[in-house]
Amino acid sequence: MNDFLKLLAVIPWWGWVLLCVILLAIRDVFFNKKHTITHNFPVVGHFRYMLESIGPELRQYIVANNREELPFNRIERGWIYASAKNQNNYEGFGTDRDIYESQYIFINNAMIPYKVPKDHPNEKDPYFLPCAKVMGSFNNRRKPYRPASIINVSAMSFGSLSAKAVESLNKGCKKSFAYHNTGEGGLSPYHKNGADVVFHFGTGYFGVRDDNGNFSMEKMKQLVQDNPQIRAIEIKLSQGAKPGKGGVLPASKITKEISEIRNVPLNKDVLSPPNHSAFNSIPELVDFIEQIAEATGLPVGIKAAIGKIDQWKELATLMKKTDKGPDFITIDGGEGGTGAAPPSFADHVALPFVYGFSDFYRLFKDFELTDRIVFIASGKLGFPAKAMMAFAMGADCINVAREAMLSIGCIQAKVCHNNSCPTGIATQNKWMQAGINIEDKAERVSFYFKNFKKEVLEITHACGYRHPCEMTMDDVDINLGDKSLTQPLANTYGYNKVKVPFDTIQSMRDCPHLGGEYNELNATALLNQKEIRY
Repeated sequence: MNDFLKLLAVIPWWGWVLLCVILLAIRDVFFNKKHTITHNFPVVGHFRYMLESIGPELRQYIVANNREELPFNRIERGWIYASAKNQNNYEGFGTDRDIYESQYIFINNAMIPYKVPKDHPNEKDPYFLPCAKVMGSFNNRRKPYRPASIINVSAMSFGSLSAKAVESLNKGCKKSFAYHNTGEGGLSPYHKNGADVVFHFGTGYFGVRDDNGNFSMEKMKQLVQDNPQIRAIEIKLSQGAKPGKGGVLPASKITKEISEIRNVPLNKDVLSPPNHSAFNSIPELVDFIEQIAEATGLPVGIKAAIGKIDQWKELATLMKKTDKGPDFITIDGGEGGTGAAPPSFADHVALPFVYGFSDFYRLFKDFELTDRIVFIASGKLGFPAKAMMAFAMGADCINVAREAMLSIGCIQAKVCHNNSCPTGIATQNKWMQAGINIEDKAERVSFYFKNFKKEVLEITHACGYRHPCEMTMDDVDINLGDKSLTQPLANTYGYNKVKVPFDTIQSMRDCPHLGGEYNELNATALLNQKEIRY
């Protein structure tokens, strides 16, 4: 035995390496039953799988150019990061975009820009930019609501996002006077840090479900009564990432906390079916909306991705006939992506925002319903120029999801669906979450929103307007290719936006239904918190 140990001791290090390589080769050739590459090319075949596994990182940081990546390229991510850190987000030496490419957006500036007069709200607070419409005003809800910010956080659930990520977003929304949509995972303690909340639920009715998984009006009433920060309720019909597809929350992901928030059992998979059990038709949906609005007093809206238009026509017909229906409608583009989905759904089901919204708005314009609905736009619109196009098309507010995630440190690793997010944002892994500094990330959210609104206002003034709601379909051109050249949105999509009733920014400031606990003291504190560096 001692002689054998002495023999092992004199084997050089390279001998051990050679021995390991030989053993690996034997394993690959004689015992490998799964991988043809490593069987046919023992040892070296493993390098192929190693390179494949880090391929996305190599392309993201080394191979891809600044405008090449999807869903957000390096320039777009860089603008959000710089804005969120309150750093210089300008670029020098002119644009590096191909401004002759198809679908390129051109915003038509005025010869003489709008000049902000003295004693104007935007002179005191250049980031004050509320929604031009009031949710629930047409249907006389008991508690109408005017969002105090035109940019807000879209539906992302606690459970999909980590506790620290949700808390960071909520505190950032409070600083920005924005609302925070809960997503369909229920109202968590992390949504209760001062921001306005839009309570969102889907087919699972998480947080407002009975023991059988059906919707409970009593629980909804109690939830709203106990949480006055809930300013509106949103019913999810579908989402851009996977419209018409349900989901499963595996038992392994259901912690005691998630079980209590969502009112679901531990140690059991929870199904979110494709269909609602509370209604089965358009008339039943309208009745359901009215019942919730009557029970809670809050504005009630719906969220959906757009595909077929026939059922939307049925809804519009019923709304016109009865003067009932949703107070706001969130249109989610098919390019949405916070929900993990099969590529067949994510790539092909539902129209992108510009196509879906134009079909939808044109229909509701034909029924003369645009004045009674707040239109919320979602789908990669967290950039000022894209947002201005959405306002020109008829949007009243912008919801952002992935852009908000980027503002708190998301690096677009694209592993949200397997609980291994390296930034701690889209994971329940406690170690990964430990790196999130909530106060710092909340400040970044507020600065991203602050800089977003600043640029939107500057573009608005450059176009000669006071508020982006005054943008028209003739204020934005789109490049249709060499033969059609550029055309105004009105020519491209076949309608003109209905003029939004607008008085003054000051009248919005004085609105009794203005959300976000907006007041001069809070606004001044945010304004003086840190000056933007240029």
